Amino acid sequence: MVGKQKILIVDDDENIAELISLYLTKECFDTKIVYNGEDALTAFDTHQPNLVMLDLMLPGLSGEEVLSRLREDCGQGIPVIVLSAKTEVSEKVALLLGGAADYVTKPFDTRELLARITVQLRRPAPLDASPVLAYEGISIHTDSRSVTVEGCEVRLTRTEYAILKLLMSNPSQVITKSLLLDRIGADTPDCTESSLKMHVSNLRKKLKTINDKDYIEAVWGIGFKMKGK
Repeated sequence: MVGKQKILIVDDDENIAELISLYLTKECFDTKIVYNGEDALTAFDTHQPNLVMLDLMLPGLSGEEVLSRLREDCGQGIPVIVLSAKTEVSEKVALLLGGAADYVTKPFDTRELLARITVQLRRPAPLDASPVLAYEGISIHTDSRSVTVEGCEVRLTRTEYAILKLLMSNPSQVITKSLLLDRIGADTPDCTESSLKMHVSNLRKKLKTINDKDYIEAVWGIGFKMKGK
């Protein structure tokens, strides 16, 4: 017998969270509710959901911070649908580029919400839970924190490694500068807004020494992404 799909609901509004949970439970989903960002990260590890419903306005860690942490830990493996009353297009674009699978504006229709959840769960999960991230000849061995390009080891600084890992975990997405700083800032205090460009430049040069190929491209005014074929 196939088990129920598990959904983690993160919203500090108990009424909304309970409403979503009740509706999804009737649709045969297994739901868990948490009301703040810190509990969301803990529940993500213990509950191991198939999908996360994430409000932005949370006490403690904001929804944006939670999204960043989840994307750092699991890449694009688990879809995150953002719930928010914010309607600005720029806000939606930033979140989608930052790793959200979808964006639902409050107030919402539960039927539409169910449809969006169903679409996300229907998509095959990316295979980025492997201890090896691979893209276009680059391999990151996350267990040993080593990097190879076409089999040749490339020595990176802690900051360069963190940048490359984040980009390769989301190779088709543009990672904004602010998201980069938020995601890697805690572990790489030497990476600041003024030094980020230098770190990315050094990383590009090191990767290019193996086969003279440029693997990272700058998206003007936004951030960086892995170059496609």
